[in-house]
Amino acid sequence: MIVNGKKYELEDLIQTIDKDSHKIQKIGTFFLTNEEIRILERNFIDYKSATSLKDLMLKIQMVLDDESIDPDDLNELDYVLEQISERDYYANTKY
Repeated sequence: MIVNGKKYELEDLIQTIDKDSHKIQKIGTFFLTNEEIRILERNFIDYKSATSLKDLMLKIQMVLDDESIDPDDLNELDYVLEQISERDYYANTKY
Protein backbone atom coordinates (compact mmCIF):
# COMPACT_ATOMS: atom_id res chain seq x y z
CA MET A 1 0.00 0.00 0.00
CA ILE A 2 1.37 3.45 -0.92
CA VAL A 3 0.23 6.49 1.08
CA ASN A 4 1.55 9.96 0.29
CA GLY A 5 4.33 8.44 -1.74
CA LYS A 6 5.53 6.16 1.06
CA LYS A 7 5.16 2.39 0.83
CA TYR A 8 3.59 0.57 3.80
CA GLU A 9 3.19 -3.13 4.30
CA LEU A 10 -0.14 -4.00 5.88
CA GLU A 11 1.36 -6.79 7.99
CA ASP A 12 3.92 -4.37 9.47
CA LEU A 13 1.20 -1.85 10.31
CA ILE A 14 -0.92 -4.50 12.00
CA GLN A 15 2.02 -5.58 14.17
CA THR A 16 2.55 -2.01 15.43
CA ILE A 17 -1.00 -1.73 16.79
CA ASP A 18 -1.13 -1.83 20.60
CA LYS A 19 -3.81 -4.48 20.92
CA ASP A 20 -3.53 -4.74 24.71
CA SER A 21 -4.66 -1.15 25.31
CA HIS A 22 -7.93 -1.87 23.48
CA LYS A 23 -8.81 -4.97 25.48
CA ILE A 24 -11.97 -4.58 27.49
CA GLN A 25 -12.23 -5.26 31.21
CA LYS A 26 -15.48 -5.66 33.15
CA ILE A 27 -15.59 -3.30 36.13
CA GLY A 28 -18.68 -3.98 38.24
CA THR A 29 -21.62 -3.40 35.91
CA PHE A 30 -19.75 -1.64 33.09
CA PHE A 31 -16.77 -2.08 30.80
CA LEU A 32 -13.56 -0.07 30.31
CA THR A 33 -10.60 -0.55 28.02
CA ASN A 34 -7.13 -1.08 29.47
CA GLU A 35 -6.17 2.35 28.11
CA GLU A 36 -9.09 4.03 29.87
CA ILE A 37 -8.17 2.26 33.10
CA ARG A 38 -4.55 3.36 32.78
CA ILE A 39 -5.58 7.00 32.31
CA LEU A 40 -8.03 6.89 35.21
CA GLU A 41 -5.45 5.33 37.52
CA ARG A 42 -2.79 7.86 36.55
CA ASN A 43 -5.22 10.62 37.51
CA PHE A 44 -6.21 8.93 40.79
CA ILE A 45 -9.83 8.41 39.78
CA ASP A 46 -11.39 5.57 41.76
CA TYR A 47 -13.23 3.89 38.89
CA LYS A 48 -13.72 0.67 40.87
CA SER A 49 -16.07 2.38 43.32
CA ALA A 50 -18.26 3.81 40.52
CA THR A 51 -21.69 2.22 40.50
CA SER A 52 -22.44 3.10 36.87
CA LEU A 53 -20.98 4.85 33.85
CA LYS A 54 -22.86 8.01 34.86
CA ASP A 55 -21.24 7.86 38.32
CA LEU A 56 -17.84 7.42 36.70
CA MET A 57 -18.51 10.35 34.36
CA LEU A 58 -19.22 12.53 37.42
CA LYS A 59 -15.93 11.45 39.03
CA ILE A 60 -14.03 12.33 35.85
CA GLN A 61 -15.82 15.67 35.52
CA MET A 62 -14.83 16.60 39.08
CA VAL A 63 -11.17 16.08 38.16
CA LEU A 64 -11.60 17.98 34.89
CA ASP A 65 -13.04 20.93 36.82
CA ASP A 66 -9.81 21.17 38.84
CA GLU A 67 -7.89 24.13 37.42
CA SER A 68 -4.50 22.69 38.40
CA ILE A 69 -4.76 19.67 36.10
CA ASP A 70 -1.97 19.20 33.57
CA PRO A 71 -3.09 19.99 29.97
CA ASP A 72 -1.98 16.55 28.74
CA ASP A 73 -4.01 14.85 31.44
CA LEU A 74 -6.92 17.14 30.64
CA ASN A 75 -6.92 16.01 27.00
CA GLU A 76 -6.70 12.33 27.90
CA LEU A 77 -9.44 12.56 30.53
CA ASP A 78 -11.63 14.49 28.15
CA TYR A 79 -11.15 11.70 25.60
CA VAL A 80 -12.05 9.04 28.21
CA LEU A 81 -15.11 11.03 29.27
CA GLU A 82 -16.22 11.29 25.65
CA GLN A 83 -15.80 7.54 25.09
CA ILE A 84 -17.65 6.63 28.28
CA SER A 85 -20.44 9.11 27.52
CA GLU A 86 -20.93 7.62 24.09
CA ARG A 87 -20.93 4.09 25.50
CA ASP A 88 -23.47 5.10 28.15
CA TYR A 89 -25.69 6.79 25.55
CA TYR A 90 -25.86 3.71 23.33
CA ALA A 91 -26.30 1.35 26.28
CA ASN A 92 -29.32 3.32 27.47
CA THR A 93 -30.96 4.28 24.17
CA LYS A 94 -33.72 2.15 22.78
CA TYR A 95 -33.65 1.98 19.01
